Amino acid sequence: MPVFLANEDATIAFGQKLAKFCPPGFNVYLYGDLGAGKTTLVRGMIQAYLPGAKVKSPTYTLVEDYDLSSSRQNPNSLSHIYHFDLYRLGDPEELEYLGGRDYFSGNAVCLVEWPQRGEGWLAEPDIEIMLKYQPDGREVELVAHSEKGRFIIQQLSVSS
Repeated sequence: MPVFLANEDATIAFGQKLAKFCPPGFNVYLYGDLGAGKTTLVRGMIQAYLPGAKVKSPTYTLVEDYDLSSSRQNPNSLSHIYHFDLYRLGDPEELEYLGGRDYFSGNAVCLVEWPQRGEGWLAEPDIEIMLKYQPDGREVELVAHSEKGRFIIQQLSVSS
């Protein structure tokens, strides 16, 4: 499902829309060059549940935990959103030392930037999102890898 996003505000709005459909245990992998808008899209997803949250790329910490237990804007009853940025990951095995497998189970949504750096270790994605530069914005391509992913893409198509 290709989507065109004209600017940062459109990218945040798309992330907020996408987040509202993500059920517990959902995994989103984000691909794109540096500066393509991966973190901006993630910011929109997180701010759908935590308006005004400061969302930065966890390039050095590898993962940021956003606790949603007190969020009043949480129709899916998610416990957490985990935002991974694996750009600086030297070896996928490093994720094991972080207790990384625990993040991918339970009542959370995992958003993973640069998932190719954790290949062979990460859980399977429900949706992959590819962001590509265009002369006047970004093109976003969503690919489903599960029934949950296909359902969400269908919902996004219907609500557009």
